Amino acid sequence: MDQAGWPYWATLPVAGIVSGLVGYLFGRPALKLEGHYLALATFALAVATPQMLKHKKLEAWTGGVQGITLTKPDAPFGLPLNADQWLYFVCLAVALAAFAIARNLVRARTGRAWVAVRDHPMAASAMGIDVAHYKALAFGASALFTGVAGALGAIAVAYVAPDSFTVFLSISLLVGIVVGGLASISGALYGAVFIEFVPNLADQISKSAPWAIYGLFLIASVYLAPTGIAGFVRRVSKRKQ
Repeated sequence: MDQAGWPYWATLPVAGIVSGLVGYLFGRPALKLEGHYLALATFALAVATPQMLKHKKLEAWTGGVQGITLTKPDAPFGLPLNADQWLYFVCLAVALAAFAIARNLVRARTGRAWVAVRDHPMAASAMGIDVAHYKALAFGASALFTGVAGALGAIAVAYVAPDSFTVFLSISLLVGIVVGGLASISGALYGAVFIEFVPNLADQISKSAPWAIYGLFLIASVYLAPTGIAGFVRRVSKRKQ
């Protein structure tokens, strides 16, 4: 958008494809690590990437420390919406499409292979599943969705810089998916609601110690729903049946 004057909608698939490719390429060598070492490798990537993007050789593209300022797109076809309202509907449409794609992907052959690799990688390998490929593909798929989300975030805020995506943001997203429910499409939605609204609620309860209140909410949610909110909802639904 900044360098070549692309329309905002054309940048979304490109952001997804580039991010997905980088995620897949990173996933291949990272798969030699397991458990905590794999977590440390991904953490190191999150810490190092902003610093690399601020390098003087990339500054012309990334804006360096100053970042890049964008112009919010106006609503097309003369719709009676301001830029923020139009972008809300754009983000909503993309989010619905992303959830639909993720749901279909999990139910397809690729998703069944992911479940098999997650539950028992040795048995999956014995059944002819290329474990390394599907693990790297999981990295790529998650990076693809994240790339589109990052592009939408930059367009909605009308500004992006290497420091826009901090380690704290990564931790917040991790908290959201754990609270919402791992290995669950709906868990992503529940987790997003949690990390978006609970901090505001905690701030209203206590102006002096909002993060302490947020921590109590977090502990309570993990204690009451150890499998996440999605798992809790599934259990309640089964009991009603």
